[in-house]
Amino acid sequence: MKKLISTIAVVFAFVAAVQAQGVLKFNKEVHDFGKVSEGPLATYSFEVTNTGTAPVVISNAAASCGCTTPEWSKDPIMPGAKSTIKVGYNTSGRPGAFTKTITVTSNAENATVILTIKGEVTAPSAAPANAPASSPNGKKKV
Repeated sequence: MKKLISTIAVVFAFVAAVQAQGVLKFNKEVHDFGKVSEGPLATYSFEVTNTGTAPVVISNAAASCGCTTPEWSKDPIMPGAKSTIKVGYNTSGRPGAFTKTITVTSNAENATVILTIKGEVTAPSAAPANAPASSPNGKKKV
């Protein structure tokens, strides 16, 4: 009798372990914008595929700061299907290097994935380097 109960317990444990589960696989988890001009919104779309055997729902994509805005579909990602998480970084008033993270939460086997965007915002130049300087009265110096 003990042997039968042990066998049943092992079978139930095995069945629970192989239960269907979705898995998110991103095309890449880090995107480097390189140098971007200050002012416009810098955007990138992370592509994700459900490589598992059950639908996956992304419940949240939280940015590390208010200057970064993620957008994603609330629809389930079916097994074998793809989706995107579009991330925007507001470059206005933020010259210099940046590294921001987006924490993606879902019901997948890998329930939490951290995506990263980075780059360098270049400030707009005030005048060309070879432009003649002007005096306080507005006349060009010679």
